[in-house]
Amino acid sequence: MVMDNSKKVGTIVFLESFCLGCLVISICNAILDVACIESERQALLRFKQNLTDPSDQLASWSNGGNCCDWTGLVCDNLTGYVIELHLGNLHNPTEDTGFPGKPFERSRFSGKVVSSLLDLKHLQYLDLSGNNFGGQIPGFLGSLHNLRYLNLSNAGFEGSVPPQLGNLTHLQYLDLHYTLSTYLYAENLQWLTNLTKLKSLDLSGVTLSKASHWLEVTNALPSLIALSLSNCDLDPVPPLKNVNFSSLGSLDLSYNTFSNFISSWIFTLTSLVSLDLSHNSFQGQFPDGRRNMTSLTYLSLSSNGFNSSIPDWLYSLNHLQHLNLGSNNFQGTISEGVGNLTSAISLVFAYNKLEGAALRSLGKLCSLRILVLSGLKLSQDISDVLKSVSGCLSDRLESLVLVNCQLSGHMSNQLGLFKNLVDLYITSNSISGPIPDSLRTLTSLREVDLSENRFNGSFPEWFGQLRKLEVLWIGKNLLEGVASGNRLSLKVSPDWVPPFQLGVIALSSWNLGPRFPNWLRYQKDFLFLDISVARIIDTIPDWFWNLSSQIFYMNLSHNQIQGRVAGILNTNPPLGYASSIDLSSNFFQGSLPCLPSNVGTLDLSNNSFSGSISPLLCCKMEEPKSLGTLRLAYNHLSGPIPDCWMSWPNIFSMDLKNNNLSGSLPSSMGSLSFLQSLHLGKNNLSGVLPPSLQNCSSLLVLDLGENKLEGNIPNWIGERLSRIMILGLRSNNFQGDIPPELCALGSLTILDLAHNNLSGNIPECFNNFSAMASVRNSSDPISYSFGHFKNSIETTLVVIKGILLEYSTTLQLVTSMDLSDNNLSGQIPVGITDLLGLRSLNLSINRLLGKIPETIGNMGTLESLDFSFNQLSGAIRPSISKLTFLSYLNVAYNNLTGKIPSSTQLQSFAASNFAGNTLCGPPLTDNCSINAVEPDAGGGNSEGSEGGLEVDWFWFYVSMALGFVVAFWSFAGPLLFKKSWRSAYFQMLDSMGKKARQCFC
Repeated sequence: MVMDNSKKVGTIVFLESFCLGCLVISICNAILDVACIESERQALLRFKQNLTDPSDQLASWSNGGNCCDWTGLVCDNLTGYVIELHLGNLHNPTEDTGFPGKPFERSRFSGKVVSSLLDLKHLQYLDLSGNNFGGQIPGFLGSLHNLRYLNLSNAGFEGSVPPQLGNLTHLQYLDLHYTLSTYLYAENLQWLTNLTKLKSLDLSGVTLSKASHWLEVTNALPSLIALSLSNCDLDPVPPLKNVNFSSLGSLDLSYNTFSNFISSWIFTLTSLVSLDLSHNSFQGQFPDGRRNMTSLTYLSLSSNGFNSSIPDWLYSLNHLQHLNLGSNNFQGTISEGVGNLTSAISLVFAYNKLEGAALRSLGKLCSLRILVLSGLKLSQDISDVLKSVSGCLSDRLESLVLVNCQLSGHMSNQLGLFKNLVDLYITSNSISGPIPDSLRTLTSLREVDLSENRFNGSFPEWFGQLRKLEVLWIGKNLLEGVASGNRLSLKVSPDWVPPFQLGVIALSSWNLGPRFPNWLRYQKDFLFLDISVARIIDTIPDWFWNLSSQIFYMNLSHNQIQGRVAGILNTNPPLGYASSIDLSSNFFQGSLPCLPSNVGTLDLSNNSFSGSISPLLCCKMEEPKSLGTLRLAYNHLSGPIPDCWMSWPNIFSMDLKNNNLSGSLPSSMGSLSFLQSLHLGKNNLSGVLPPSLQNCSSLLVLDLGENKLEGNIPNWIGERLSRIMILGLRSNNFQGDIPPELCALGSLTILDLAHNNLSGNIPECFNNFSAMASVRNSSDPISYSFGHFKNSIETTLVVIKGILLEYSTTLQLVTSMDLSDNNLSGQIPVGITDLLGLRSLNLSINRLLGKIPETIGNMGTLESLDFSFNQLSGAIRPSISKLTFLSYLNVAYNNLTGKIPSSTQLQSFAASNFAGNTLCGPPLTDNCSINAVEPDAGGGNSEGSEGGLEVDWFWFYVSMALGFVVAFWSFAGPLLFKKSWRSAYFQMLDSMGKKARQCFC
């Protein structure tokens, strides 16, 4: 019986287990075969209809099949509801040598995020990052109440962050950070207080300047573990009284303007693992975090103003993996204690005032992959440095940066020990000798910068065998030879096909010519091309304009390239960035191309382009324009300036000088509200200045010289263009008085109104030019942003010392006033001598009267002074001899009198500079020695102070009259009183008369 019962029990257990197994298998099959909800399928299809998918990533999204199998979707295994939507861009926007990468751009969705997403009522995870949607973040996303994860970073949204996101009370992860060019802001962060479960918050790049309570709000989030508010334009706030960041492990407040007072609460956060305070305004002593920061693995304090030594306790953070102290004012040395950072992976000590480092201790950090010591005064032989740090780094170090470290000597083959080296930067040192062959064994090299050293010998051909090499900089050395300012030549077969694809092609100053490099046609992925000053003398091939459409920077300048530019410049740089194109100083000809909307900088100056500007500016007017800098100077362009400037609102620098443009200035130029520099000189422009130009209130430079403009100088130049530094209206037909409103231009440094028909007096208020009244010592050039890689330096032509000079880098030092060749009258205002910083003053060829101001000697910086061809009277003031910098003086053809004052400068000038006056003394031949009477140059009446020489001339005339009287009576007296003399005299006259008549008869 017992056996029977046990058999029955066993059978029952077996049957139950079998049934349970079948049930589990059935459930699993059911789970595997779960289908999505039809309403959600339709919602997703409506969502797709409003998207642009350039790489067809959503090809699986169709009416057929199970939508749970669609790309980017995750469904609940039991219910079939969509719970996760992964549509973020998987590519890094800054991959490939730091430029926006093409794979990233091709993978970006665009279009509109529509409200059909609200039908996904169980959605917990939404990632739309790295796309290009545009418009504001949809407020309806705040109705997805089950969301735990929301990532909208770099998704192309702009405008205000909707407070409806505060309704997502289950949210644990929120990422809205922006590193691209769109503008996102939030005026209030109170909505964050509802997100009590939030663990990670990233608002980096979102402008929070008006969100004054940002610290109180974030401090109130009890679950917060990671907080990133980098580059948020945050206002500094008082220290926290009660710090609630008890769980905070990661804090990023970089790229703001915080100073020391905020650090007091930061360095009490004992749970911090990562801290980034770089690019702020911290100064003084390094904060003491010895006790509270022992868990740190990441610390960045770069680009601040710390000026202490590096504290020893910092070296005791043995968990620290990444340390960046670069671009501060740290002093002393990197001590041997650095060897205690045994977990260090990346160390950056660059650009401080450190004067040495314990290199052997650094060589013992076997985990180290990146070492940056740029700017340290190592003052050693490069071979000794490599030997010291080799240690256990030789087969581990990946990036070595020793820029400007005062290194010298030859770079030996020890470099070959660093087998895994990827990046090598040793620029701006004094390393000499040949490039070592050991470099060829570093097959992982991706970026190499050997520029600005003293490397010599031939450029090694084996560089072409480094297949992973993407960036190579070797400029400013003494290298020569082939396969390579250098003296390098790239000489390859015309049929050579490079075995690599370059992202950056920077070959400026190489000898690539004389033929245009044919190998470029096989490079399809580059974003940066610089072959300027490359000695190319050839016609540009048609295929060139069909190369990489995503080009970010193109520079072909300063060659002898000829031919025509493509009718439309097709550039489409990634991420919506504006491109820079420089074709200047070549022989390009023909019509100007149509300019696409995404070009930010265009320089076609110094070529032979002809025809109208309209094809360039007036095509595709319906598209938004990015152009900021336009240079078309020194061409053969003609016709009127087109009236379509309203389509180019972002232009801030424009140079159209030295062409043959005609007609009047179009009124639409007044729409250029950001315009800072306008050069239209040396054309044939006519008419009056349009009143709309006064709307260009940002102007710093206005050069309209050498045209045919007419009318009065408008008052609004002084009233509305208050920032102007350079005003050039020379060689036009302006007439009337100089408006006193110009005196309001306190920033004016160069005023050129020469060669016009101006009349009236020089305004007495000219002493209000405060920028001319102070001595200028700044040598910084006036510059504007020139694309992404360099600046546009302002260049202006100024007539000084009678010579037309071009100033650029030293333009800030130039102060000049030229009112010459007009019909100005009246006296020279005494106040003009208050312009103590003026270096050049030209008032010649006018009708100025009166005397030279007595205080002329106060203008101590004057280098050039021209009063010639006026009606000035009196003496040359003695104080003029105080002008020790004076190298040009011309007072010719006035009514000046008296002796030329004595000084080293005045006697060295040509005598012709004093001609047409009644002057004496060197350099004139008249030495003022008559009666030894010295002129009084101090002013006064004609009989006194001005009349020293007039007294001498008076006695000269008296003497001459007396001499005439004496001579007359010496001859006539005897004839009158002696009869025999009188008879003989008349007989002689009668005889001479008879002989004369005989000769003519």
